Amino acid sequence: MIQIFSVFSKPFMNLFNLNRKFFSICSFLLFLFFSFHSYSQKRPNILLIMTDDQGIGDVGLHNNDILKTPNMDAIANQGAEMRQFIVNFNCSPTRASMLTGRDNYRTGVVGVTETSHLMKSTELTIAKVLSDAGYSTGIFGKWHLGDSYPMRPSDKGFQETLIHKGGGIGQASDPPGNSYFNPILEHNNVKKVFEGYCDDIFADATINFIDKNKDKPFFAYYATNLPHFPLIVSDKWADPYRKMGLHELNALTYGMIANVDANIGRLLAKLKELGIEDNTIVIFMSDNGPRTKRTKNDLYPDRFVMNLRGTKTSVYENGIRAPFFIKWPGKITKGVKYTNLAAHIDVMPTLLEACNVPIPKSLKLDGISLLPLLTSKLKSIPEREIFIQGHAGSEPYKYFHFTVRGQRYKLISPNDDPYGNIIRPGIAAADMKKLLASLELYDIEKDPSEIENIAKQHPDIVKNMLSRYENWFDQAMKDRGSDWPQRIYIGTKFQPNVQLSRFDWGGQGSTGEQTTRMGYWEVFSSPGQYNISLRYQKATKSGFAYLKYRGVEKKIAISVGNTVSKFDAIELPEGPGKFEAFIKLDDQDIGVQYVDVERIN
Repeated sequence: MIQIFSVFSKPFMNLFNLNRKFFSICSFLLFLFFSFHSYSQKRPNILLIMTDDQGIGDVGLHNNDILKTPNMDAIANQGAEMRQFIVNFNCSPTRASMLTGRDNYRTGVVGVTETSHLMKSTELTIAKVLSDAGYSTGIFGKWHLGDSYPMRPSDKGFQETLIHKGGGIGQASDPPGNSYFNPILEHNNVKKVFEGYCDDIFADATINFIDKNKDKPFFAYYATNLPHFPLIVSDKWADPYRKMGLHELNALTYGMIANVDANIGRLLAKLKELGIEDNTIVIFMSDNGPRTKRTKNDLYPDRFVMNLRGTKTSVYENGIRAPFFIKWPGKITKGVKYTNLAAHIDVMPTLLEACNVPIPKSLKLDGISLLPLLTSKLKSIPEREIFIQGHAGSEPYKYFHFTVRGQRYKLISPNDDPYGNIIRPGIAAADMKKLLASLELYDIEKDPSEIENIAKQHPDIVKNMLSRYENWFDQAMKDRGSDWPQRIYIGTKFQPNVQLSRFDWGGQGSTGEQTTRMGYWEVFSSPGQYNISLRYQKATKSGFAYLKYRGVEKKIAISVGNTVSKFDAIELPEGPGKFEAFIKLDDQDIGVQYVDVERIN
């Protein structure tokens, strides 16, 4: 310190004595420290709230006379709302687009199960960009973009993770019998039983994450799995709606939303308690439209949908319009309801600009930043079109089940049964001609309920919008490349033990129940020895268990009552391939429920 002092003080010895110079240097260093600390605190925190299957009409703010959502509403009332906010009609595509700022087809995600929901490992998420910029990042709830390396949230920039697997608790990727109460979840990729109700657990973890990271910038992604099926919630939340005479399924749905709203209230209260409310951007949104009645034989009742047509998995408005509320006290203009067209792909560029974090030069975004509009620096944003498409299976194809959504006009290729599997239509010229002739056009500004199809009155508009869709599709396929579907890596140091489930099957796939349907897994293996276990329902007959992969073919006997067949010390080569595992009883091939692949060397 004496040497440092002498360097600074020598030119000024005639002006200052030793004590005063020492005090000046210390004051300067303290000034620098607090200035840097103050600058770092100017980088806002982010609390991103995403619900699952909550429709545009499922908030009290939108004149729902039955459902009360005071905490969701408060985010809009204290901030702003995008009234024309577009998402995909299914879970995974919206989540992929929101996290990357890119159209879902570019990310490799076109559906919600089998291989169609697996996001390409090369995709860069907002969590990764913010993490590299010094943010603490955490996800709590639903991921639904791949359960195995290199697709887990921990592989995509999230430093802390507490998630359920697959698309929901109790689905094919979960341990048998998993429940919304006391569920088995994965905390930082380690399975653990948690006590309580799933949404409360996710909210508690989000609150703890915020508390732990209150002194540095954080990105907290609270991604509840409510109110998605199955409809499970305590009577405390459902009973008030039962007493109103609602159908049981609607009472449960509204009860689940009320549970989420209460937890959002706890999150907002924590921000206020910690004194970081004014420096935190809060977003509330949903991933797609609501699950409502779809066919005449559908037992699910209708509910308030703001007079919009369609449902989840539909390209009509009620399938792709979602609530979007955002607040940032002192920065975002309060109480404005914007009618500008916005979408899930805009979330990442908006937040990066707000956080003063540059977009990586190599990253090609489809979204735009809404911040200039939200902060009143711009009165409007350029008009544009949002392209939405999706289906079952990982192979994209033109013209089927898409929409081009503009500020005024909307072109769609409808599907008569969105509840069923969305499969590829025939490729005959007659089929394609029929499909193109079925295109519908609506003037959304005049006809938001999509009642009057005006395609025949405006063939030029249909032709021009179809042309732009074709250009978008071709470019998206070019950008996507040929490395899809994304493969599951087995035997890596990042995840030496991998569990393959029917949820990630290629081929035909299935839900959680064991059936005779067959599938396989697209994997990339590291060379080495593995112990491989096939798990299935109790065998009622004797038979054999089979394992096939890249020239390796193994077979062992099954006895009545077996539920597991183990293949020990199996040598697997390096490279990509189709991993097949099944049992055969009385010459009937049956797909297994799980395959545990453990590298032993």
